[in-house]
Amino acid sequence: MATQKLYAGAKLREMRTRLSLTQKEFAAKLGVSLPYLNQMENNNRPVSTTVILALAQEFGLDVTELSTGDSERLVTDMREVLADPVFAGDAPPLADLRLSASNAPALARAFLELHRAYRQTHERLASLDEALGREDARIQASPWEEVRDFFHYCDNYIDAVDRAAERFAAGRDIRTAALKALQQSGVSVEETDIDRLRHYDGDEKTLRLSNRAAPETRLFQMLLQVALLRQNDLLEATLDFARFHSEEARAIAKIGLANYFAGAALMPYGRFLAAAQETRHDLELLSSRFGASVEQVAHRLSTLQRPGAKGIPFFFVRVDQAGTITKRHSATRLQFARFGGACPLWNVHRAFETPGRFLRQLAETPDGVQYISLARDVSKTGGSFGAPVRRYAIALGCEIRHAASLVYADNMDVKNDAAFEPIGISCRICERKDCHQRSVPPLERRLTVNADARGVLPYEVS
Repeated sequence: MATQKLYAGAKLREMRTRLSLTQKEFAAKLGVSLPYLNQMENNNRPVSTTVILALAQEFGLDVTELSTGDSERLVTDMREVLADPVFAGDAPPLADLRLSASNAPALARAFLELHRAYRQTHERLASLDEALGREDARIQASPWEEVRDFFHYCDNYIDAVDRAAERFAAGRDIRTAALKALQQSGVSVEETDIDRLRHYDGDEKTLRLSNRAAPETRLFQMLLQVALLRQNDLLEATLDFARFHSEEARAIAKIGLANYFAGAALMPYGRFLAAAQETRHDLELLSSRFGASVEQVAHRLSTLQRPGAKGIPFFFVRVDQAGTITKRHSATRLQFARFGGACPLWNVHRAFETPGRFLRQLAETPDGVQYISLARDVSKTGGSFGAPVRRYAIALGCEIRHAASLVYADNMDVKNDAAFEPIGISCRICERKDCHQRSVPPLERRLTVNADARGVLPYEVS
C-alpha cells in the first residue's frame, strides 16, 4: 500500500496560534522558508519529514497527533449526510470533502449541525410532532446525539478525568479505596435486592447496589458514585468547557464523565497500558487481572490515547440484535455510521450466533486499509426468572500493522491479501460494486437498470 502524504495545515496553524508565534517566527524555528510554511498551513504541500522532526525536537510535539483528530471523522460524517436524498444530483468529490475537513473544519461542523437540524425537523413533520406550531419549539440536536458527538470528537479520551482517576487508584486496592471515599463522604453502602443497578439516597446518605449484578458491575457503580460525590468540581469544569446546548445534554454528559472516571479508576492508565502490552491485549486475562468485564476492558482499550503514552489505536463498537450501534468509538481510520447499523459483512453481527466465543476476522475497507476485528456477544441478565435479558455484541479491532501485538492475530494469515473479507461502513457511502448484502445504492455511483437481466441486485453500479 502506498504511503499517504500527511496534510496537517489546520493543526500547524492551531499550534502556531497557541504559541503566539508569527508565521515568520514559526518558519524560522522549523527551519523552513516563510512561503513553504504558508503552503503547508494551507494544505498546498504535505508536512515534510524535516518539519516533523523539528516539531518533535523544538516543541516536544507527539507527532502522531498530526495524523489524528477530527479530519477522518468529519469526512465520514459528511459523506453519510450527503447520502440523504435531499442532496439530489452529483455528490462532491471525496477530495473536496477532505479539503473541507482539513482546511475548514468549523464550516464542516456547521454543515453537519445544519443537516442534523433539518433531519430533526423532517422527522417532526413526518410524525406530526406535538411541538409543531408551539411558540417554544426549538430546532436543536437531541441531547443524546450531542453528548455522543462530544466524546466522539474528544477521541474518547478526557485527560483531566483520566489522570484524576489514576491518582485516586494509585497504590491501593480499588474496592477498599472506593468504600473509604464513600465513607469519608458520610455514605454507607448496601448490597440488596433492588431492581436497579444503583440507587443513591441523598437524604439518607445511602448507596444501594443490586446484589443481582455481577461483582465487577457493583464495583463500577461504586466508583461512578465516587466520581459524582468526590470529583464533582472536576466534572462540572469539564462540562463548562464542553458548552452543551441544553441542561439535558449536560446531565447526560455528567453521567458519561462519571462512567469514564469509574472505568479509568478500575483500570488506571499506566498500569493498564503496561498490562495490555504484556498480555498482548488478551481481554480475558485483563478482565481477570483488573476485576472488570470483557466489555469494560474492550472499551478501556479504545481510550488509551494519552499524548506521549498512546496505546494501539483501536475501534470499539457495541450493537444490539437489530444491528443498531449503541456505543461507538474509533481511534483508527475506520469510522462508524452516525445513523443506522453497521456493515452486515462485519463479524460483530455473527457473534450472536456463537455465544461465549470470540470471533476473529481479517477485514478490508474500500479505501484499502486492512484490519483485524474481534467480536463477542455480551448478555446482561435481569437477575431473576422472567426478567428480560439484554443481548449485545461488541467488536474491538485495529489496523493489521499492529497484529504482532495482539494474541488474537496468532495463526491468522495476515500476510495474505485474499484472507481479508471486504467490509464497509454503511451501504450509502460504501463504493463496492458487487456486494451481495447491499441494501441501498452507493452515493457516488450511477446505476444501470436492465429489465431483461437480474443479478444479486436489481441494478448495476457503474
